[in-house]
Amino acid sequence: MKEPVESPWAVEIQDLVKVFGKFTAVDRVSLRVRKGEIFGFLGPNGAGKSTTIRMLCGILAPTSGTGQVGGFDLLREPEKIKENIGYMSQKFSLYEDLTVEENLNFYSGIYRLSGETARQRKEWALQMAGLRPQRKSLTSALAGGWKQRLALGCAILHEPSILFLDEPTSGVDPLSRRRFWSLIYEMAGRGITVFVTTHYLDEAEYCNRLALIYRGQIIALGTPAELKKEHMPERVWELETDNPAVSLNLLKGPEGRAPGLALREVAVFGNALHLVAAKQANLTALLPPLLSAKGIVLRRLEPIDPSLEDVFVSLVERKDRELSREQPENRPGEPPSN
Repeated sequence: MKEPVESPWAVEIQDLVKVFGKFTAVDRVSLRVRKGEIFGFLGPNGAGKSTTIRMLCGILAPTSGTGQVGGFDLLREPEKIKENIGYMSQKFSLYEDLTVEENLNFYSGIYRLSGETARQRKEWALQMAGLRPQRKSLTSALAGGWKQRLALGCAILHEPSILFLDEPTSGVDPLSRRRFWSLIYEMAGRGITVFVTTHYLDEAEYCNRLALIYRGQIIALGTPAELKKEHMPERVWELETDNPAVSLNLLKGPEGRAPGLALREVAVFGNALHLVAAKQANLTALLPPLLSAKGIVLRRLEPIDPSLEDVFVSLVERKDRELSREQPENRPGEPPSN
């Protein structure tokens, strides 16, 4: 068996492209993932996350580009990649009519585990996922969060060095999401490289590093702290009024772009608005009279630390402005569901 090429990188890809007909789903994506880190791949639905992860797992052949996963060539050795990684798909793919234990036994066979090794790995997976009491339960009877734990257990039965998780907490309640991330940290603590796609901005904060993908292109790459520092040079303010909807329309209009105010972004965050403005903009002096003149009651206005959601919204709106300046024939079409 060919030994993997030694590299400090668990994943390394350059100019990866995937085209479906006339639509470019993944457009020259380049990134490197360090061994042992939790790497987040963040983007809205349809951005190209699942298409990229399927290429990295050897499931989908790239149209062009180069790379290696676990030391194996992405183009020439997809089967070797499949043998040496763990993969948990976005859609729950275990057998609902089998018990928890039977699903683990089935995947032990797929990974060619047998005898004492298979027994030990199964018991470890049941313990790790907290599923020992449910080992004889039908998988169909499990709640969503428990199904995700079982899927994770099946994905790591063979002790892979790299684990790919495609939106693992999609449709799961907040408590189950937090517990699942505790398991991800446990995997990383064992030295496993975790590559996880998500559209939950709060989950991205848990990652060591992350890439932001939008319309098939990487628009930012770095640690959460680096992204906030490098891509949010302006100040973020949180505004609460008695009428958020009217306030939003007002500040997104000409009044919000007036000299001195010149708001760059205005976005809804719960019952408040987040405003992005130049650091020298004096919103505390300019906003109150503007709101008052429109009959809007100001309840709170204060500068805040930017969140990853602020960064993401800012980058996406910036990208959309760039695309809107291009000729219509050069603008990308709407992405398919991926």
